[in-house]
Amino acid sequence: MTTGGRPAGWRVWVEAARPRTLPAALAPVLVGTAAAARAGEVVPWRAVAALVVALALQVAVNFANDAFDGERGVDTAERVGPPRAVAAGWVTPRAMKAATGAALAVAAVAGLALAAATTWWLVAIGAAAVLATLGYSGGPKPYASVGLGEVFVFVFFGLVATVGSAFVHLEAITAAAVVAAVPMGLLAVAILVANNLRDLPTDAPVGKRTLAVRLGDAGTRRLLVALVLLALVVAVAYPAFWPPLAALAVPLALPVLRPIRAGATGWALIPVLAATGRLQLALAVAVAAALLLGP
Repeated sequence: MTTGGRPAGWRVWVEAARPRTLPAALAPVLVGTAAAARAGEVVPWRAVAALVVALALQVAVNFANDAFDGERGVDTAERVGPPRAVAAGWVTPRAMKAATGAALAVAAVAGLALAAATTWWLVAIGAAAVLATLGYSGGPKPYASVGLGEVFVFVFFGLVATVGSAFVHLEAITAAAVVAAVPMGLLAVAILVANNLRDLPTDAPVGKRTLAVRLGDAGTRRLLVALVLLALVVAVAYPAFWPPLAALAVPLALPVLRPIRAGATGWALIPVLAATGRLQLALAVAVAAALLLGP
């Protein structure tokens, strides 16, 4: 239910958490856990804790982005896409920052449990992830606004999430986990690039110079196509992923690539965002299955 366009009660927070982005947190954990299972033994509670860390960090990034962009006036009325809670006046910036802190606390508790069971070096990695989460949209010079958001996403939602999800079981880094982290990271970046392509007309006037703003419309489209194709090539070409299984996700790239190449803009890019998320999750399932069932 809604009240004058405002989601009722707790649904405000569900909207602010952006549930459609959560597959980007689930996918690398799924693949990393499968890589661990292929190389050794999976400890169930550690798999759950790794998933909690990933999901909580994703929600924290979304809350922080809502709070800081709303506070700065970046999310204007001209922006295309679902309403943002702070910009729409549903939630105060202070309340959204408190919710960000709560999500980070959940990630920290789960992360500390994993560190205690494996190595305390995970605390340093977790601290870096927290700083990256807050610096994405917050601070005096948010790095998302200077074209570095894609680096953060690739490192933390690709490399760290995938390799870390395998490491907490094996307490070692395997080649399969590292290679699997690449397509997961590339597709997580593709989701961000599709989002920034949609927001390109409204980001530039308010001074938010994302990578999409710097590359322009045509350059951003080329980048998005390259990210998707490279992710698929890595997944299908690596022998440990058993190409026949990994290739099952390839047809799901078409709903992403066709609209981008056809010049879709504005609201027409919303389905592209959803399709990119589905592609990432499908490829994660295919790669995980290949790791578990392949020769």
